[in-house]
Formats: sequence, C-alpha cells, structure tokens
Amino acid sequence: MSGQVMPCNTQEIGSLFLFEKLTPEQLGRLCSEGRVELFEPGPVYAEGDRATCFFVMIEGTCVLYRRVGDDDVEVVRTSQPGVYSGAMQAYIGDRVRQVYNNTMRVTEPTRFFVLPADTFATVMREWFPMAVHLLEGLFFGAKNTQRMIGQRERLLALGSLSAGLTHELNNPAAAAVRATSTLRERVAKMRHKLAHISAGPYPPEQLAGLIDIQERTAERVAKAPSLSPLEAADREDEMSDWLDENGITEGWRLAPTFVQAGLDVDWLDQVAASVDAEILPAAVGWLNYTVETELLMDEIEDSTNRISQLVGAAKQYSQLDRAPYQNADVHELLDSTLLMLSGKFGPQIEVVKEYDRTLPRIPAYPAELNQVWTNLIDNAVGAMNSGAGEGTLTVRTVLDHDQLMVEFRDTGPGVPAEIRDRIFDPFFTTKPVGEGTGLGLDISWRIVVNKHHGSLRVESVPGDTRFQVLLPLTAADEEAAQAARAAEAAQADETAAVVQAVEAAADHATSEEPAHEH
Repeated sequence: MSGQVMPCNTQEIGSLFLFEKLTPEQLGRLCSEGRVELFEPGPVYAEGDRATCFFVMIEGTCVLYRRVGDDDVEVVRTSQPGVYSGAMQAYIGDRVRQVYNNTMRVTEPTRFFVLPADTFATVMREWFPMAVHLLEGLFFGAKNTQRMIGQRERLLALGSLSAGLTHELNNPAAAAVRATSTLRERVAKMRHKLAHISAGPYPPEQLAGLIDIQERTAERVAKAPSLSPLEAADREDEMSDWLDENGITEGWRLAPTFVQAGLDVDWLDQVAASVDAEILPAAVGWLNYTVETELLMDEIEDSTNRISQLVGAAKQYSQLDRAPYQNADVHELLDSTLLMLSGKFGPQIEVVKEYDRTLPRIPAYPAELNQVWTNLIDNAVGAMNSGAGEGTLTVRTVLDHDQLMVEFRDTGPGVPAEIRDRIFDPFFTTKPVGEGTGLGLDISWRIVVNKHHGSLRVESVPGDTRFQVLLPLTAADEEAAQAARAAEAAQADETAAVVQAVEAAADHATSEEPAHEH
C-alpha cells in the first residue's frame, strides 16, 4: 500500500531518536533519497512480502501483527515517535531472504519516514561499517549457534532414546534367552521321563490315555485364567495337599507350576483315574515337564512379541520409509513416543492416557510431531523429578472446536508466572548449566505453529501444569502441496545447516579475528 508523499523536513526527522546523532549532511541525504508518506487507516505492508522499505514513524499509531495459524496476532501497538520496522536487515543483503517479518497497519492517519531498502543498506555500510560488522556477526553467529545446538539437542535426544530403547529391548531379549535355555533342559528331562515310562510294563491303553491327558493339558495351559494372589495361594495349598496324599514327593514345588498353568485338583483326579497308582508319580512328573515346556514357550512368545512391538514403536517414532507429510493418527504417534521414553519414567511416575479414539486422522508431519511429544514429555518428567520425584503424567486428546488438542499434564511444581512468557524463547532454560540447551520448546513451537498452522500454549499452577498442542483437522489441497515442498526444502536446509555449522567451526578454529565469535 502506498501513502501520500509529503515534504521531508531534516529538522523533523533529526528529532527522532534513531537519527538524532546524524550530521546535517547525513540528514540531508536521507531526505533527498527517502521520503515522508502519510498513510490512512489500514495496512501498510504484509508479512511475507518482499521487504522494499524501512519505515520510521513520525506521528500516529501503528500496530504490528504476526501470523499464527490462520489468525493475525497483535504483537505491538504504539504511538511512540521514532519506532521503526520493515526492511531492518537490508544491510545483510541477499545472504538472507529479505521479506517483511510482520504485518503493519495504522489505526489513524500516520506519517512515516520511508527509506528504500537498498538506500538503507548503503548508508548503513558507509556510515556505520563497524556496527554493520558487529550486527552481521551477531545475526549469523546466533543463527549458526542455534543450528549447532539444535543438532546437539537432537543428538542428545537420540542418545537418550537409544539408551531407553536398549534398556527396554534388553529385558524381553534376556527373558527369551533364559527361557530358551530352560526349555532345552526341560525337553531333555521330558524325553528321559518318557523313555522311562515307555520302558516299563505299562499297558498301551494307559500310555494312550496319558498322551491324551498331555494334549488336553497343553490346551488348558493356553487358556489359563488370571488368578488373584489370594486365589493362587489357596489353590496351591489345595494342590500341594493332594500331591502329598498321593505319595508324590516335592508337591510344594510342583503345585505353583500347575496353578500358573490353570490346572486344579479336578485335573489331578483325571490323571489319577487314567493310570495305575504305581505309574502316577512318573506320570505327574512327566506332565509337569509338559506344563513347564508350554509355559516357557509362552514366555518366549511374549518376549519376542515385546521385542517386535518395541521395534515397531521405534519405526513408528522415526517414521522410517514413510512420507514426511501424511494423514496421521496422533494416538499411534503418542503411544510410540511414550514407549520410546518409558525408561525415563521410573516406578514413581504414573502415566495416564485419556484418548478420544473417535478423533480423525489429521494431515501432519508425524516425525516432527513425535519430536514435539518428546520435548513436552521430557520437560514434564524433568519437572516432576525436580520436585518430589514422583507424580502423574496425563496425556489427553480431545476435540477443541475445529482443532484436535493434545494435552500433556503433569503434577510438578509448575512454571512460575514471571517466566511463563519466555519459555518458548530460543536458548531460555531453567535447567542447570549443561543440562539444557533452551531449544526444546522453541523447536516445538516452530513445528506446531509454523509447520502445522496450529498453536502451543501453557497453563500452570503448582501441581497442575498443562501444555496444550492444537492442530487443525484438515488442510487444503494447495496447502498440502506446499507442505510437501516445504518438507523437501527443510530437509535440504537441514543438510546445509550442518555443513555451514561445520564450516563455521573450522573457520573459527583457524581465524585470528574474533569479530564474529559468539
């Protein structure tokens, strides 16, 4: 939008705090190469447009907005003469994309001193060369630092996840190895017992009946009911007494195995009725090996299934072999992240899931949402560990108007009100030195707001802190296409960032000029 061009008065612009130290010659050059424009209420420029001018307000009222999702959020409203906006980084040139970082509107007739971006860049480099070097160093140094620390943040998260996954995989793997070793021993003993029975003077019909009982016993083991500790103890006592009364030694050792397999005294009566008294101890011992074999095979199956689930969760978490932008089920993403981080919870932190399973799949970048969940869960666990070391993490999904909300609630000490507005700022952290980079929540905010057009907010009182992620349910076709292109560009930027960080580190190591060191 263009305003009405008006005369430029060097004394007037020289009274603005930005220009008050300039010489008359410098003020004259500004007036000759710039201009004064009067804007009626309405927009001056829009966020994302090419930054062509640098604006300094002389009088009036201006409002700056930033795009958050589908809404323009007001960030600044001021009537202070001398405030400036627009092409403020023009002096950097084409090394960064020169666009307006916000939208500016005026609410009343407002006059600006307007300087073309090219002229602003030229006078900055000519009049303030040292300041330009310092500003460039600050800008690129902070950017490189943020990229390098961002890589370190990801590596630390990856190391933590790898350690947790290794721990989780180790338990079922060790159980499977242990059960396999014991199974080999039990099968050998069962073969020995079977050879002993078959070599005895027993009628074939008794052996056939015993084999039939063995088959039915294996079926009962597969359908064993779940008993309470009290019920199991009562059944073990009853079965142990039966074994002692029927002359079977070490009944106290056999009874727990039989009870775990879902067997009872009625089953023992069936065994006793099928064989002669002299064969009963050998038959019960042989059936005990059968029961133990079935239980060990169940344990191996459970362990290998657990390993398979962990591998599946790791694949779901990393989104290997999947499109970066897709329709995703947030519950699958949440479950995989919780499983990957389960090693961090410990016995004193309870995890509660309150999922609304009726919620639809949403267009998203699943791998990046998993990073958001990881950061928020890690912060919640850290907050509870910094307090009493115990608490409850509640993960809830719900429909919030036309958005899907994922809420992470912890019972930690809370976020103090005086820092609540700063927690999403880059490099801001409350953790001790060396334990936090201050980028976790900043990265999460950018993923949710910039890439998914959602919002991330926090509500906190001691004992009840809630981080809420709101994501749109749908995306237009064009938006999906743009998102796919943005994903490819982001991947390219990521690679370039690593290269640039390494080069910057190498330059810093060999340079004798600390001008850009930050």
